[in-house]
Amino acid sequence: MFADAGWALYSLSGFVVGALVGMTGVGGGSLMTPVLILLFGFYPTTAVGTDLLFATVTKSVGTSVQRAKGTIDWRIVRLLASGSLPAALAALLVLWRIGTPSHEISRIITSVLGIALLLTAVAVLFRTSIADWAHRRGRKLSPGRTAAATVALGLVLGAAVTFSSVGAGAIGVTALVILYPEIPTSRIVGTDIAHAVPLTLISGLGHLLLGSVDLGLLGLLLLGSIPGVILGSLVLARTNDRVIRIVLSIVLLIVTVKLLT
Repeated sequence: MFADAGWALYSLSGFVVGALVGMTGVGGGSLMTPVLILLFGFYPTTAVGTDLLFATVTKSVGTSVQRAKGTIDWRIVRLLASGSLPAALAALLVLWRIGTPSHEISRIITSVLGIALLLTAVAVLFRTSIADWAHRRGRKLSPGRTAAATVALGLVLGAAVTFSSVGAGAIGVTALVILYPEIPTSRIVGTDIAHAVPLTLISGLGHLLLGSVDLGLLGLLLLGSIPGVILGSLVLARTNDRVIRIVLSIVLLIVTVKLLT
């Protein structure tokens, strides 16, 4: 595979995805996994497994930054993790029982990935409107019900991320904004990034044990993505956020159609 495409193309893809993540805040899974499947022809399980460990490294760096800024709500992280980690383990058990690689697993992964990308596109496109609506609405659920809903959200994210590597970014942030409208968006984003680290680590290690991680590919992707994230973050203030979100949403919708047809 490396001889066919050339190692530089993998690092270049990592750079482009990293730059887009830096500019939009959208998780790399919704961008990198489809690239690996559709552009480079990697098997879906390999694309997902490799991207999960890719996300673990990048999210760990992001968590360090968010911790220094004090923008992580660790109580919400614990509630999310109490649902997502068991769900991730259950999803890994399903993958193990069915066996990888297999046609059935590929169909499950592409289906979950397509649905997750569609939801991500909606979340990216209408993120500002959803946040404004949530803040106007204010808290409607009791603290106990909000906590239960957060755990339930973790269950959904845990399964979605393990099967597709997508969900812990735009979808998670949007759901948390609705559940916690009184919390600043910057703190919601920091909390979501912190929660993604243990989730992608557990899921990624599970995929590694199942043999669906390409460590050489992982290194090449990180080689490009790290400078890409830095550059994307630096040019963020000079870009039109709405235009970028519209273009990204269109790209995600096109990818969704390609995966599901």
